[in-house]
Amino acid sequence: MFQKNKDNDSIKKIILNMLLATASLFVNGFGVYLTIQANIGASPWDVLNLGLSNTFGILYGTAAIIVSFSILGIDLLMKEPIGIAMIIDSIVVGKSVDFFNKINLVEKCDSIFIAIPVMILGLFVMGYTQYTYMSASLGCGPRDTLLIGLTRRTKHVSIGIVSIMLLATATVVGWLLGGPVGIGTIICAFGMGPIMQFAFFTVKFNATEIKHQTILESFKILKIKK
Repeated sequence: MFQKNKDNDSIKKIILNMLLATASLFVNGFGVYLTIQANIGASPWDVLNLGLSNTFGILYGTAAIIVSFSILGIDLLMKEPIGIAMIIDSIVVGKSVDFFNKINLVEKCDSIFIAIPVMILGLFVMGYTQYTYMSASLGCGPRDTLLIGLTRRTKHVSIGIVSIMLLATATVVGWLLGGPVGIGTIICAFGMGPIMQFAFFTVKFNATEIKHQTILESFKILKIKK
C-alpha cells in the first residue's frame, strides 16, 4: 500500500513520484475513455469536454487541457497548493484519451447491458488511480484540487456530495455546448463520488489530510540538490 504522505525531499523521491503520478494518470485516462465508449451519455466533465470539442472542432484532449487550466486559475484564487502532478494531470489524462481513441482499443457499446458495466468499470479505474496519483503528494489535478479545496471549506459536507455538485454544474454547461447527456451521465454524477469514497476507504486514504508539495518547493529541491 502507498504511504499517505511522501517526503519529497530528494531528487530521487520527486522523480519516482512524478513517474507514479504520470503512470496513474495515463491509466486514469483509460478509465475516462471507457466511460465515453460506454456510449450512453458521457460523464459530467466529459459532457463539458466533448461539448467544447464538438463546438470548436478540437480534439478531446485539447478541450480537456483548456478546461483543466481554466480550473487551475480558480485553484490559484482559492490559494490551494499547486504541484507538479497538477500540470501532469492537465496534460496526460486528456491526451491519454486521445491515444486510446486513435488506436480504437474499445469499440463503442451498442447495448445498454454491456454499456453500464463498462461505464462502472471505468469509474472504478478512475477512483483507484485518483488515489495512487494523489498519494504521490505532488499536488492533485485541477478538478480534484478544486474538490478538496471546496470540501475543506464545507467541513460538514462530505467529499461525495461536493463532487456531485461540481459534476452537475459541468453537465449543465456541457449540455448547453452540445455535449452528450444520457443515463450514463446520471450514473457518473451520482456514482463517481461514492465510488471514489469507496476506493479511498478500502485503502484507508483521507485525501484532505495530504500535504502536497508545491511546484515551487519541488523546483527548489531539484535546483539545490542537483
